[in-house]
Amino acid sequence: MTHEIQKANFGKHTLAWLFDLILTGILAVTFGFLLSWLLGYNGYNQTLEDAYARYESQFGISFEKTLEQYEAMTEEEQAYYDMAYNTLIADQEAMHAYNMMISLAMVIVSFGILLAQFLWEFLMPLWFGNGQTLGKKIFGLCLVRSNGAKMGTMQLFTRSILG
Repeated sequence: MTHEIQKANFGKHTLAWLFDLILTGILAVTFGFLLSWLLGYNGYNQTLEDAYARYESQFGISFEKTLEQYEAMTEEEQAYYDMAYNTLIADQEAMHAYNMMISLAMVIVSFGILLAQFLWEFLMPLWFGNGQTLGKKIFGLCLVRSNGAKMGTMQLFTRSILG
């Protein structure tokens, strides 16, 4: 049995892409939560929040100020606020937690997206066996080479990683 190959119309292609994009986003967020838990992001966040609370209580200030609120303070209030801030940034444990949160956020987002993309655009088409993601399968689309032949593993890998 042979199937006639037709190019997908723009509407079907767009709907399949949007469907896949939404599900890839959900996967990326799921991987992000899992990586966050595995890498201990919440522990660093709690350490930093504790330091904020400790210095806010010690100095009787709130670090949650906008630039406009800070500029509206008197010089004496600004100096006291700056002293509290400088005490916070001198706290090595708090600064380590802050730096780890920044670094981990980049790792979590990057790897969450990369893992979701790899799963959705490489492993799923391999599993279905005909270059289809779930969106393409629902809308009756598949990936083929320009000569109509089935996409090979290396072509799927190259396409999913390099675009």
